[in-house]
Amino acid sequence: MILHSADTLSKKIEEAIQSISFDLKPASLFEPISYTLSVGGKRVRPLLALLATDMFDKEVDLSLKPAIGIEIFHNFTLLHDDLMDNSDMRRGMPAVHKKWDANTAILSGDAMLIESYKYVSSVPPAVLPEILGLFSKTAMEVCQGQQLDMDFEKRTDVTESEYLEMIVLKTAVLLACSLKMGALLAGASPRDAELLYTFGINIGLAFQLKDDLLDVYGDVKTFGKNIGGDIVSNKKTYLLIKALKTSGERQRTELLKWITAEKFDKNEKIESVKNIYNDLNLKSISENLIEKYYLAALDSLSLVHVADERKKELISLSENLMYREK
Repeated sequence: MILHSADTLSKKIEEAIQSISFDLKPASLFEPISYTLSVGGKRVRPLLALLATDMFDKEVDLSLKPAIGIEIFHNFTLLHDDLMDNSDMRRGMPAVHKKWDANTAILSGDAMLIESYKYVSSVPPAVLPEILGLFSKTAMEVCQGQQLDMDFEKRTDVTESEYLEMIVLKTAVLLACSLKMGALLAGASPRDAELLYTFGINIGLAFQLKDDLLDVYGDVKTFGKNIGGDIVSNKKTYLLIKALKTSGERQRTELLKWITAEKFDKNEKIESVKNIYNDLNLKSISENLIEKYYLAALDSLSLVHVADERKKELISLSENLMYREK
């Protein structure tokens, strides 16, 4: 069977998402869902599912509806994350709780979660228990990761290992789930499906670390969110955790001053904290860690028992994620 390009599969995914319509009432519940799904995004998770199915030389339509379910679930988490983080923007557009209100973001998000299960369960009966088990486990892990993220807000002693565990749960497991689901629907062996899951975990770690980096060093015009938002909100990112661990007494005192300050000029805080990051060479250190996880992902992919030719699109997508600017 012909190998599909990532671009072709992305168009297929986008067409499927944009064709979703809700004829149910009240419209006020479903309009925010349509809005959320219409403002784009990288669609990485459904693309990973389809690429995994395609890798094993099976028809990608086998995975399309479950893949869309994963994307709906991902967007549901963003509605709630933006509300919890009090983020004004998402993908260059007003967040749902800003365009509507907090209650709408909560309830429309809940409806998206339900809708995601409807799509994910659209699989052959023979694989339904395994697919639903994988998805439900992943959904719970994402909630665990979000809770850890919120718990970290109250602490200044979060370790690197704790942070990495949190982003595995909050970000990486959903990428890994997408790949494993696509492989299982294609009839891949348990070993190959698990290798792709491990690939997804490592790509997910690299992906989130890159996101942390872009929040400080990205271009607001391409990143789609305000630069420095993590600094302003004292979010425990790899950069901040590493800075607190490796800074000298003067730098640590200044960091803690900004973290505990209740009133401050946002731009001044961003500039001051970023200068400390620069002094500690954290941009380069973070980039090296991203590369480490990226190479670990490629090691897992190399062991998957399909021809190298059928791995090229997944490798290309991974490269784009690692070296993206938004």
